Order: sequence, then structure tokens, then C-alpha cells
Amino acid sequence: MTDRSALDAVSPLDGRYARYTEPLRPYASEAALQRARTRVEIEYLIALADLDATPIAIDAGERDRFRAVHEDFDDEDARIVKRIETEGYGDYAATNHDVKAVEYLLRERLPERLHSWIHFGLTSEDVTNLAYRLLVKGAVTEVLVPELRDVCDRLADMAREHRDLPMLARTHGQPATPTTFGKEMAVYAARLGRALGRLRGATADLAGKLGGASGTFAAHHAAYPDVDWRAFSRAFVTSLGLDHVSLTTQVNPGDDLAALFDALRGANQVLIDLDRDAWLYVSDRYLGQEARAGETGSSTMPHKVNPIDFENSEGNLAKANSDLQFLGEWITTSRLQRDLTDSTVKRNIGAALAHCLIGYRKAGDGLDAVVPNEAVMREDLEANPAVLAEAVQTVLRREGHADAYERVKALTRGREVTLESLRGAIRDLDVDADVREELLDLTPAGYTGLAADLVDGLDDPE
Repeated sequence: MTDRSALDAVSPLDGRYARYTEPLRPYASEAALQRARTRVEIEYLIALADLDATPIAIDAGERDRFRAVHEDFDDEDARIVKRIETEGYGDYAATNHDVKAVEYLLRERLPERLHSWIHFGLTSEDVTNLAYRLLVKGAVTEVLVPELRDVCDRLADMAREHRDLPMLARTHGQPATPTTFGKEMAVYAARLGRALGRLRGATADLAGKLGGASGTFAAHHAAYPDVDWRAFSRAFVTSLGLDHVSLTTQVNPGDDLAALFDALRGANQVLIDLDRDAWLYVSDRYLGQEARAGETGSSTMPHKVNPIDFENSEGNLAKANSDLQFLGEWITTSRLQRDLTDSTVKRNIGAALAHCLIGYRKAGDGLDAVVPNEAVMREDLEANPAVLAEAVQTVLRREGHADAYERVKALTRGREVTLESLRGAIRDLDVDADVREELLDLTPAGYTGLAADLVDGLDDPE
């Protein structure tokens, strides 16, 4: 895309963010869909030739040449398909049907003796449902999963590097039991690892159909009633690396895609949570940001370094999740045996995946640009000694003081507490000397429990 066309793009996905979405073009563009359809049509033709019932002979050399039509499918082929569909090409009038246009392109590329066997017995959905799943599977496994895995690895690295760095936690936005920065990053790494596992499982479960105009194999059975078309369909679909769904209408119900979109939404939601927390940590100065050369943080305030990567990630992932939810709900419904509303809706799958990709890239960029500010974290801990109230009342409970919670609550809740005032209260407690010394030794920075050890269980977040 030239600079001019990028500026003229209707969607920022092909304009402002084109450099980020480029890896999805082989899977999400209209040309990619045309190319995937040619693959399905050619492999189907070869599978027909392998049936004893059909009078088709395709030798090994021809198979290689036919498959090269798909493998070498280029921009010119895509333009021809589009011309056949919209304005006509050569002896073909405009089809106003993109799958039929692919069939006619193949007539131009394959021997005339095979023309009647191209798309034999098929409805366009037989081809398209398989093509979409091949593209979505490739986009997720080859583009999105590696990006997510990279973010997960960065989080795991940060967790291990800062496993011992004490940090004040906040529950309900208020100072709470301290943690470590590494442990908090480990939580996200573990969550994202589990989300990756669900995503891989949903991708592996993508399933295709091939059953004709109403899912009954009627045309196939009429032509060759002695062929086991159910077995043929299963063998063909699984040969493409997809599971097989046998009971369908004209359309593949789409439950598999809906499950995949839901798995993507789950991963995205983890990162949205991370983006928001990182934004707050930057705001609280727990995280410092690198000032990038030449970057402007504000048009009026020269000093600002904004957490724009986390904001950009959050916005794109929220947009992706909105689209994915819509897609998952829409493509699983069809009036009676077929309506075409899903056809135009499915053309937006690539846009949803593109917003995911931008979100993953920006989250990674944000993590690369931040560094924990240990001095600020420790200063905040020292300023909030009241968080030790939990430890004090728990030790008192251990020593048999049934009213421990109420006593400590009266000393600390809603009051300004300093470490010295807390220690003064501890000295006045009616406890054994060794227990008193145990409580006096408590510090906010040291009250992190097993946080650092929990990070060590992150060897394999998935």
C-alpha cells in the first residue's frame, strides 16, 4: 500500500496501522480467501479422481501442476477472479458470485476434460466454510499465538527478575497486604498461559463440512448412489487438517468458530486487565517509562511521557472483543437451512483478528518501555504501616486472643498509623515477650508472605 492509499484507507487497519496488520494479509484479505478457495477446489477435484466410481484420471505430474495453481496464486489471479465476478472476463460474463468466479478461473488453468468436475456436486458454502477455517487456523497459529506467547514470555521474565521486589498491594483501591512486583506479573503470565492453552485447543477443534446444498449429499448421491459420500466427506475434510462435522444444513453451524472467538476474547481480557493495571502503576510512579527520542507526549505539556502503548492496546483489544462477541453470536444462527447474512459478517473476521494483533503488539511495546521504580514502591510501603494490622491480629489469634481482630481494628481503622505508633501499641499488648518481639520485627516491605516463592512455580505458564 502506497502512502497515498494508506492515507485514503477507510479503516485504520489498512491505513494508520497497516504496518502492524501486514502479517495477517496472507490470511485475512479477499485475495487470501480466493486463494484458499482454489486450494479447496483443487484438492476436492483430486479427491474425486481417487474414487473408483468417477472416470477421472489425474497422474502425479498433473497433481503437482494443479496444486501449483493454488501455491502460485498471485495478485494477477486475484484480479482475474474479481473481474469475473464483477465485470466479466474473456468469454465469461460477470457472475456476481465470488465462488463461481473461482470455478471459472480454474477452468482457465486446468484441462478442458476436467471442467465439468470442478465444483462437482458442491454448494459454495462447502468450499467457503473450509477456506475460512484454513485461513483462521493459519492466522491464529502463525500470527496471533506467537505474539501472545511473546507477551507471556516478557511477563514471565519480568516476574522472575523482580520476584523479590516488595510492592504495596491495593484492594478496592486502598492500601492492602504487600506483594511483590514479580508475583503480580507472574499472575498475568500464568493467566495468559492458560488462555493460550484454551486458544490452541479451540484452534485444533476447527471443523469443516462438505455435504451439498442442504447437507444431505443429495447431488452426490444422485450421481453416484453406491459411493459412501459420508466417508468421503470425512476423509476429505480431515485431509485439510480440520475436524469433520457431519450434521449440518447448507451452512456449517459455526459453533467451532464461536468457541475460538471466545477463547480469543478470554486472552484479550487478560491483557486488557494488564493494560489497565500497568496504566495505574505508571500513574502511581511504580513504573517508570523510557522517553523515546523524537516522541511528543503532549501537544501542550512538553514534560509528559504518556502510557500510550497500554492505552492503544486496551482500546484495540476492547474493539476486538466487541467484534468477536458479535461474530460468535451471529455466525451460529441461520434462518432455516440457509441465509446469506453470515456471508457479509464473516468478511469482518480479519478485522477482528487485526485489532487483536495490534493490541498484542502494543502491550508488548508497553512492557518493553517500563521499568519498576523500587524507590517509590518502598517509600509507599513505609508510608502505609497499617497494612501490618492483618499480621498483628492473625498472630494474636494464634495466641488465643478471640478479640484480636476487634482490638487491632480499634487501633488502626480510619486512623493515621505510623510504624512507631503501631509498635507502641504492640508494646502495650498482653503477650509473651517472644511474641511481642515477633510482632515488633514486622515491616511492610518484609510482609510479602510467599510472593517470591510463588513466582518460582512459573516454569511453564501453560
